[in-house]
Amino acid sequence: MTGPWLVLVESNTTGSGRLFCSCARRLGLRPVLIARDPARYPYVAADGIDHRVADTNSAAGVLDACAGLGSGTGRRGPIAGVTSSSEYFIATAAEVAGALGLPHPRPDAVRACRDKHAQRLALSAAGVGCPAFRAAHDQDSAAAAAALIGYPVVVKPASGTGSIAVRLCHTPEQVRAAVAHAFAAPDPALPPQDTVLVEEFLTGAEYSAELIDDQVVGITGKLLGPEPYFVEIGHDFPAPLAEAKAKLIAETAIDAVRALRLGFGGAHVELRYSRTGELCVVEVNPRLAGGMIPRAVQEATGIDMIFNVVAAAAGRPEPIEPRYSRHASIRFLVAAQAGTLTAVDGVAEAERQPGVAEVGITFPVGQPVVPRHSFRDRLGYVIATGADHDEAARAAEAGLALLTARITPVAPGPAPGPGPGPAPGSGS
Repeated sequence: MTGPWLVLVESNTTGSGRLFCSCARRLGLRPVLIARDPARYPYVAADGIDHRVADTNSAAGVLDACAGLGSGTGRRGPIAGVTSSSEYFIATAAEVAGALGLPHPRPDAVRACRDKHAQRLALSAAGVGCPAFRAAHDQDSAAAAAALIGYPVVVKPASGTGSIAVRLCHTPEQVRAAVAHAFAAPDPALPPQDTVLVEEFLTGAEYSAELIDDQVVGITGKLLGPEPYFVEIGHDFPAPLAEAKAKLIAETAIDAVRALRLGFGGAHVELRYSRTGELCVVEVNPRLAGGMIPRAVQEATGIDMIFNVVAAAAGRPEPIEPRYSRHASIRFLVAAQAGTLTAVDGVAEAERQPGVAEVGITFPVGQPVVPRHSFRDRLGYVIATGADHDEAARAAEAGLALLTARITPVAPGPAPGPGPGPAPGSGS
């Protein structure tokens, strides 16, 4: 394939990373993955994606790789755009795109957004509704912050994703344990932490607004697993909301994105109601939603959010217009025990279930499963559609009920490693 390059800085191992490449090809672009280890992304070999090895921890390393595109192949071409499907590399991709004079979000705004404390301060200063919060750097200051806010509280890493090390705490002892857990590098997807946020626990329904630039494409209803964790086990799009409530959520999400100086590309704004009925922003993610939400949006509306983001990054923005109106639901197959995943039964049966649009197994068979109470516990998913919310939800749940994960318990001995699992940034 010839034509302009679409540079992707790192990726997700499943889901959206692969879709970024297919969307680039639909636009007549040549996707090229620049990564420290392209082999960790199975779709690269399977789909014949061009790739280059580089130090992706710095924009300079990526720029060096960009300068050499086509070397040794006799096929040089211009670079049309630079982006990333991984939350951890969006700022680097933006910096590289800026250096090359290509469309991009503000790198400083993306980096500030990924610091949850800086994000909270900016939203509060702009008058956007937030839960009460305090930053803490050790167990004592976290316990003191919780006493000021009032129990129960949520303790979360200041720069995490995918609900990793996020805990609901009812006592000072639980707060101290949550801080110790967050600081102990509990998951390879979590960068080293020296700060946690202690926040008011929001008890109401949770939603997310899905944006491209500053346009709300729709609102997703979130289903959470059991406390004290915050693992999302399902999504419904569009959320079943009264018009006034949907309008308030959309307007609050737009206010949040503008307060953080975002507004280019995808954004995923999570919101939840407080015990007093106030709508609060849980967090703003400077990327498209994970958890297969863009696929649900596509099934419900015909809008391909990934295609729109890739097109904008390449300087070819497309209109964002729904082609139809229906409902879509996602339900996740979640690991219930540790061991080795030997098989997932019932996939063909789930695919034949009326209303089911897609069934995916995202965790490699034969790899060790270590429940971590985060998005990494997901083994697969079912996406279903329906004429209304209830029909779509029933179909997704019926499809999920046909899936069975066969996990062989681990023999006593040293705990296994985490296995490849989903890549960083693939949580919702």
